[in-house]
Amino acid sequence: MALKATIFKASLQIADIDRNHYHEYPLTLARHPSETDERMMVRLLAFALFANEQLAFGKGLSSDDEPDLWQKDLTGVIELWLEAGLPDEKRLRQACGRAQQVVVLCYGSAADVWWSQQRSKLERLTNLTVLRLPVEGSQALARLAERTMTLQCTVQDGQMLWTGGDQTVAVEPLTWKPAAA
Repeated sequence: MALKATIFKASLQIADIDRNHYHEYPLTLARHPSETDERMMVRLLAFALFANEQLAFGKGLSSDDEPDLWQKDLTGVIELWLEAGLPDEKRLRQACGRAQQVVVLCYGSAADVWWSQQRSKLERLTNLTVLRLPVEGSQALARLAERTMTLQCTVQDGQMLWTGGDQTVAVEPLTWKPAAA
C-alpha cells in the first residue's frame, strides 16, 4: 500500500519590503512521504520570496512534469518555475524551455558539490537563476515546521526573517547564477 502525503496548514504573513508586497496567505502544503521538513520549508520559503496571487504549489516530487511551485498567466503560459533542491541539468533545460523564468533554490550540505558539477552546463541557460540557501538557515527553518503553523516572514535587502511561535530564523539566499537581463 502506498503512503499518502501528510497535510500541513500554514498561515503565512509576508512583509516583503524589497518588492512592496504585504499579504497574508492561508496555505495548504502536501508533504510527500519521502520529503523532509527541511525541503517542505524550503518550498514555503520559495513561496514567500516570490509570493503573489497567481503563485501555486505544483505536484513537485510526485510529478516529473510539474515544479515545486509555479506561476501561470491567464492563458496558461508558465511565467515562473520554482525548484527546491538539486535538480538534474536535463530537468532544468526542459523547465527553461517551458517557462519564462526558472529559479532553483539549492540547500543542504551537497549543494556545493552539485553546483561545481552542474555550473558549466547551467551557465548557458539564460532564463535560469540559481539561489543557495545557507545550511544553517534551511535547517533552522525546518525546526519551525508543524502540522498547523502561523508564520511571519519579512524580506528586506535580500534577507528573510522568519518568526514562528517563540522562534526567529534569519535566512539570506545567495545568488550563484542570476538570469540574463
